[in-house]
Amino acid sequence: MRFFTYNVNSVNARLPLILEWVADAQPDVCAFQELKCIDEKFPYEAFESLGYNVAVHGQKTYNGVALISKSPLMDVEKGLPGEDEDEQARYIEAVVDGPVPVRVTSIYLPNGNPIGTDKYAYKHRWYQRLIARAREILAYEEISILSGDFNTIPFKADLYREPAWLDDALYQPETRAAFQTLKNLGYTDAFDVLPPADNRYTFWDYQAGAWQKNEGIRIDHHLLSPQAADRLKGFEIHKDARGRTHETAKPSDHVPVGVELLTEN
Repeated sequence: MRFFTYNVNSVNARLPLILEWVADAQPDVCAFQELKCIDEKFPYEAFESLGYNVAVHGQKTYNGVALISKSPLMDVEKGLPGEDEDEQARYIEAVVDGPVPVRVTSIYLPNGNPIGTDKYAYKHRWYQRLIARAREILAYEEISILSGDFNTIPFKADLYREPAWLDDALYQPETRAAFQTLKNLGYTDAFDVLPPADNRYTFWDYQAGAWQKNEGIRIDHHLLSPQAADRLKGFEIHKDARGRTHETAKPSDHVPVGVELLTEN
């Protein structure tokens, strides 16, 4: 089975391109982030017509996460535990039904900029909540994938030019350490196992010709539980999605990132 994560940067504004990619790529499961719509405005029928089950945790204008799956989605949980007053729609979790069930997530970790503000503090509170939930998931001893836009650049090699990011929340030592903490729990970054030879970036800004100059960063990740890592077969970054065009929509600044797992007993 092939599991993808894709920050779509407004699902309705980019729907023709998203549907085109889904029809071409045929992911078994895809985690979407940054929907920028409430649940009722999500284009359910468009994805259901392609054979997908859908679970959505939306928010007006901002954030929003979703899961689409060719197999039924069970035990859907919306929102990350640990801060009851948090109303931002940044996390959804479910179990993909099948002969070998797989627990999946769609994560949209806060950006955190600018440093030294409440936004940065919120990013790291959210990270600690994610670490706590990730630890609980590991205890289930299931095939599990933490997928999404982590707004974290793990290493210097994951950006085009380091000086431009030294004062950015995505590349702070504290941010990178939090991501490493998730790995230290027992998760494997699929990219570390099967890095593509031709490209490691997953995001290119709209500004200053970043796409044309290939000035990208890697912030969209799949972290695999040990049971999932044992079944890892493939890793792919669909860089071409960033260059797709449509008369009514322009592409997201992120591209789909996928892993393939052996899911037969």
